[in-house]
Formats: sequence, C-alpha cells, structure tokens
Amino acid sequence: MKLAPILTTVALVGCFTIWDTPIKAINPLLAQASAAEAKDATGLTPQQKIEFLSKHKGEFGSGDALRRYFFGDLEPISVQPGGAGMVVNLYNKANDVTIAYCTTYDVVVAIKKGKIAKFEPSEVK
Repeated sequence: MKLAPILTTVALVGCFTIWDTPIKAINPLLAQASAAEAKDATGLTPQQKIEFLSKHKGEFGSGDALRRYFFGDLEPISVQPGGAGMVVNLYNKANDVTIAYCTTYDVVVAIKKGKIAKFEPSEVK
C-alpha cells in the first residue's frame, strides 16, 4: 500500500505543529518569558517608559507615547480641573503609578508613584 508515506507526512507535520507544547508543559517560565518579550515592541522597560513620560511631560506627543506605552493598562480614577480645562488621572496598576493627562492638548501633565485621586493644582496647571 502507498498509505505509509501519507501517514508519515501527517505525523511529521503534527510533530512540528505542536513542538512547543511539551516545552511549555515542562517549563512554563520559558513560555511566560518569551510571551513577555513579544508583548513589548518598544524594547523599553516600564521604568524607562515612565522616565520618558516624566522627561517629556507638557510636550506635544507625550499623550501619544502614553497611549502607545500603556495601551489597555490605564484605569481612569478621577477628573480634576487643570491644564486647559480638565485633567484625567489615569492609574497603572502594574507599575503603581498615576498619570495626569490633559485631553484638550493631548499631553501628560504630571506623574506620581501610587494611586493619586487628586494632584496638587500647581502640578497640573
């Protein structure tokens, strides 16, 4: 019968398709490390991202960087007067940092460690 070559081909394709499953089962830390590396396309650590935003707060483009760096990780916790009207305070649970963001000018205006419901008025002007 000529069925053996077909079965061999199917078996080889199956082996290559599920190759990383046993590795993930044996050492899940390897799978988590590679997944964490793949998630961050910027190549920056969270601390470097926060330092960048701190350095460029008040500058145009800092709002874009905020969205790019922390996409889906920010929780709005309060709104307060400041900037050119209202400022939204966004909390990042993973890094325990609160970022004040002015939506009118699309800029970051303040950054502090911890969950801050209200910044000082002088910090968000």
